[in-house]
Amino acid sequence: MRNIQIAIDGPAGAGKSTVAKKLADLLGFVYIDTGAMYRAITYKALRQGISLDNAEALTNTAKDTAIQFVRTKQGRQLIFCDGREVTEEIRSPDVSENVSKIAQFSSVREVLVRKQQELASNQNVVMDGRDIGTVVLPQAECKIYLTASLEERTARRYHELLLKGYTEEYAKIRENLAQRDEMDKNREAGPLKIAEDAVIIDSTDLTQEEVLQKILGLLGQRRGES
Repeated sequence: MRNIQIAIDGPAGAGKSTVAKKLADLLGFVYIDTGAMYRAITYKALRQGISLDNAEALTNTAKDTAIQFVRTKQGRQLIFCDGREVTEEIRSPDVSENVSKIAQFSSVREVLVRKQQELASNQNVVMDGRDIGTVVLPQAECKIYLTASLEERTARRYHELLLKGYTEEYAKIRENLAQRDEMDKNREAGPLKIAEDAVIIDSTDLTQEEVLQKILGLLGQRRGES
């Protein structure tokens, strides 16, 4: 049987990663956080002092970096960059502010897209990002575009950072998200856009559980039609 692919796209802070991970847990699928892959490259570049304007150096970094997703016995997914566990470090404000700069380079995206497609080629996956349904997995059985208002996304990110011990200003977070939206939508390679066959879910006034139930209902419909 052909492997099942579920693609979840949407802007930063819409809750894609959390929903995708929980969906994968419920279905027993592998969860592939493509955003974490770009974050890992950003983290490594910042750590090594690589210029974020040097496309060639960043592309070589992407080629030479080993990124692994490891699931613990407790169900937590850890992210390793060249053997180093960086799950929390790649979520720092510094990485968040710079990841879209690296993601805009087509040569970097080509490297990571190939890696993402390889990961999805032989297993059932839930994959989230910006261009999953349009570029990475255009043949995915189920495509979701998960969004939320800028104010709601800002509030979520603000509280998420507070819980992790960061004290970023609300206004700065809002500005960063707005800038990332513009960069993601207007970049040449793999821009953020809604796939023609994607179902749009606005999570502004929905709980994570309600979003999950909507997606599970959609999956049930698709399976019933096939």
